[in-house]
Amino acid sequence: MQNNFYFINNLSNIYKKPSNKSEVISQIIYGEKFKILSKNKNWVKIKTLFDNYIGYMRNSKYLKKFKPVYKVSSLKARIFKKPGIKTNSWLPLASKLSVLTQNINYIEIEKNKWIKKTDVKKLNYKEKNFVKIFKKFLNVKYVWGGKTFNGIDCSALLQIYFNYNNSFYPRDTKDQIKYSKKKIKKKKFKKGHIIFWKGHVAICLNSKKLIHAYGPEKKVIIMPIKETINRIQKTANLKIKKVSNLQY
Repeated sequence: MQNNFYFINNLSNIYKKPSNKSEVISQIIYGEKFKILSKNKNWVKIKTLFDNYIGYMRNSKYLKKFKPVYKVSSLKARIFKKPGIKTNSWLPLASKLSVLTQNINYIEIEKNKWIKKTDVKKLNYKEKNFVKIFKKFLNVKYVWGGKTFNGIDCSALLQIYFNYNNSFYPRDTKDQIKYSKKKIKKKKFKKGHIIFWKGHVAICLNSKKLIHAYGPEKKVIIMPIKETINRIQKTANLKIKKVSNLQY
């Protein structure tokens, strides 16, 4: 049961327990590598290999052999039946794609599944401008356990930057706090600073503004840093636990 597989579906929820009524703790996206820990007819217990996250997903479509060449670089990439013929199906940012065939404008990732080349980058491409990645998610709704255009939570917003750049970073805030470098003891916030609270995280876009997937606002939003710190202390009685840096 320990073999490596690749998830070949748009995306799927990962649940805490093998039940649709259980808490959604994360998601798995197209081309993501995982191990099967156990399975039955309806459910598979998995460990995602990018971040070693363990949970349950509905028994779904996956492959043993898969050679990704590209990754989705847009917030969402439309799937086409044939070049020029749209479907209402989309792949999320950071999905990894293999190639059956391609032409000037499209790549075919499976039979009758085409993606525009303008929506992808080569797999080894690295986006150093983290602001560009985070701003793709502006106004995407806040969803606990989400990590796509359909909805995202605060820790996934931070993790997606590393995931897109093929680097390890933990999924949950509590693990991100432990993993991040020791606290920066500067009073002034700077671009690239990560601000951690218990159960929440935000990223500084500059010395005045931050971006985060913020539950009370129900979306990914840019807010003034000082106002956010005061609001979280006032409404949730939480002080900053740690300040770290995005660039490692």
